[in-house]
Amino acid sequence: MAMASLYRRSLPSPPAIDFSSAEGKLIFNEALQKGTMEGFFRLISYFQTQSEPAYCGLASLSVVLNALSIDPGRKWKGPWRWFDESMLDCCEPLEIVKEKGISFGKVVCLAHCSGAKVDAFRTSQSNIDDFRKYVAKCSSSDNCHMISTYHRGVFKQTGTGHFSPIGGYNADRDMALILDVARFKYPPHWVPIKLLWEAMDSMDESTGKRRGFMLISRPHREPGLLYTLSCKDDSWISIAKYLKEDVPRLVSSQHVDSVEKILSVVFKSLPSNFNQFIRWVAEIRITEDSNQNLSAEEKSRLNLKQVVLKEVHETDLFKHISKFLSSVGYEDSLAYAAAKACCQGAEILSGTLSKEFCCRETCVKCIKGPGDAESTVVTGVVVRDGSEQKVDLLVPSTKTECECGPEEIYPAGNDVFTALLLALPPQTWSGIKDQALMHEMKQLISMASLPTLLQEEVLHLRRQLQLLKRCQENKEEEDLAAPAY
Repeated sequence: MAMASLYRRSLPSPPAIDFSSAEGKLIFNEALQKGTMEGFFRLISYFQTQSEPAYCGLASLSVVLNALSIDPGRKWKGPWRWFDESMLDCCEPLEIVKEKGISFGKVVCLAHCSGAKVDAFRTSQSNIDDFRKYVAKCSSSDNCHMISTYHRGVFKQTGTGHFSPIGGYNADRDMALILDVARFKYPPHWVPIKLLWEAMDSMDESTGKRRGFMLISRPHREPGLLYTLSCKDDSWISIAKYLKEDVPRLVSSQHVDSVEKILSVVFKSLPSNFNQFIRWVAEIRITEDSNQNLSAEEKSRLNLKQVVLKEVHETDLFKHISKFLSSVGYEDSLAYAAAKACCQGAEILSGTLSKEFCCRETCVKCIKGPGDAESTVVTGVVVRDGSEQKVDLLVPSTKTECECGPEEIYPAGNDVFTALLLALPPQTWSGIKDQALMHEMKQLISMASLPTLLQEEVLHLRRQLQLLKRCQENKEEEDLAAPAY
């Protein structure tokens, strides 16, 4: 049986004006002369068509994040770190987005989770004059971009709610350029600001709230330099609940008289898969394609990770945690961590998610970077279906003095656990009955005592925790602001 199909739609004009039409080109040239097409060139360089009919929100966000050169810190395909719709899954499962689309609040949540700086407004929280100023501001800059969510019907287009980036502004004509990510349907087009505001000032029936717009820009530095929270596994919901709700209850309901006792209570009840929730970020490369020496860029990234790792190791909390984990026989080796990371690296490099990768062997070696400094690299031989893949894992490390001389210390469970506890809200420990102990614990996790880089790392983890809790409680539509620390 033949299935009905469509090849594009005719753009209703007026009210819209096709970007590629003679008039559309004229409007573009006028705006270009006035300096309000600066954001256009970056957006168009990274522009993409939504891969699913309901992926307009995800596609719009991918375009903007890539245009801002924000590093996702995770793979897309092969060895490449790149934002793609398939990676924007921390605030709503992709299966649901594919079926029902995504709300304004969840796209805002995704932008926050991806490390961007976001200012979001529903039309009920702004006005057309302020909106016009924001459009002009973003169109005059290449480091801030706008995504609008609106109802297509106002422009006499088919369909209902839609997301797309705003690519430019013509002040004399008071028109904005919509870079429609549904390119299979409509081309980019100019629309009057007044009509765009009207289209945004419509009710989203799925949430009962008005639509709006968001301004997205780069953070001061890339988030998640050494540690990140992962919500790929469904278990994140139970782990987030444990950290935000159960830990405060446990430390207040049980008799704890020392820091080690607090750690025992927290560690004993940790969900078994918590190490899938917080991870240290490793950089991988294909061994055959790698130079013997590190590039200046690789060395710079590794140096920053090593600074953060050293700052974690120098905290008093880390010393307490290391002592406690040693007392309960907890062991963590570089070889074990490297074998797991190399398997994950092989998955990334092959573009295949599989549990069939097995790390046959690992070899720790030192290679030189720019200058005389040496860095640790773990080369792993990963086997799957009889074929081998060699993977290089760049490992941050710090040095410590012991009886035998200088010793290299690598990321392990004790520093990951330290970072996780530092990221918990300070009020987590307010229920401790022993006032002196409560004061000691708050001193151990105090942000004021942390160096700048570690402060930023902890704030990033804390922000991720709050965003995940917001999604868990279905409050992302009510609260569009960045998490308060």
